[in-house]
Amino acid sequence: MTYQQILADLKKKNFKPIYFLHGSEPYFIDAISNYIEDHALSESERSFNQVVLYGRDIDHLTVIDNARRYPMMSQHQVVIVKEAQDMKDLKDLEKYVSNPLNSTILVLCHKHKTFNTTTKFGKLLQEKGTVFDSKKLYDNQVPDWIHDYLQHQHLKITPGAADLLAEYLGTDLSLIAHELDKLALHLPKGTEITADHVEEHVGISREYNIFELQKALSNKDLGKIARIVHNFEQNPKKNPLIMVISSLASFFTKVYMLHFLKNAPDADVQKKLGLRSPYALKEYRSALRHYTQAKTEQIISTLKTYDLMAKGVDYNSTGKEDGELLKEMMWKVVN
Repeated sequence: MTYQQILADLKKKNFKPIYFLHGSEPYFIDAISNYIEDHALSESERSFNQVVLYGRDIDHLTVIDNARRYPMMSQHQVVIVKEAQDMKDLKDLEKYVSNPLNSTILVLCHKHKTFNTTTKFGKLLQEKGTVFDSKKLYDNQVPDWIHDYLQHQHLKITPGAADLLAEYLGTDLSLIAHELDKLALHLPKGTEITADHVEEHVGISREYNIFELQKALSNKDLGKIARIVHNFEQNPKKNPLIMVISSLASFFTKVYMLHFLKNAPDADVQKKLGLRSPYALKEYRSALRHYTQAKTEQIISTLKTYDLMAKGVDYNSTGKEDGELLKEMMWKVVN
């Protein structure tokens, strides 16, 4: 089942006896678990019928003892096991999973890694309960996720503002949700969020950000590049060198791919590069006029070198600050 399907069922009070939530993206696991914790039982029912356990502190017998209890003055009881990946004997729950109580809602939160559901225990979980694989989003999926999240908050967002948030906050959905909640707190329902709102409430500058740096690079606007780099140098905490290098590496990798796709139809190129809009493709096509295939290869190599330097790998900085490394790197990129 998908995340949306599970939440829809939970809202209808259609509960399963077992929820096994696993995978690399903790946000969806937490969201489902928290919804069950907050809404499966009424406030008065929770006192006697809800327990939260932690994997590192328990064994399978503790889980089974709690799960086999019957609810008091309630139709259901809830047993939530957080950090279930820390249970050394998780698979020993097989006996309970094979014959679970319908009055118990057992939630197993197996975070940060995918569980092998092709095992006997994995197949049993799929047969007797709901198994959800929580996968991390790809970079190009994050802006659409931001749009959908804000839609539930009765807010809209411009494509540029969504891209700006995605570029700076990455794929950490918990962090992104926190910032979006902050926006929802300060803005009236129905507002269309712009880059100005992002700058005011999240603290990401609409003028001096990696998104604008990429635009300046695509047009080889040396004056604008210099202004942005200077701002980055003055605000290193807002623009960490490693993050800047990572974003530029992604940008120039797509420019490099475009050299081999420049005669392909725009729709095909947009899909292969993972771009959300034709407008973004225009920027990359603009970059082709300024960076030959050989130059693009050289830039990618330069970025790899400075990525290692920024991480201190086989490099003695001799006192150089990140700002100095950034200026040095950008000079090599544009010259």
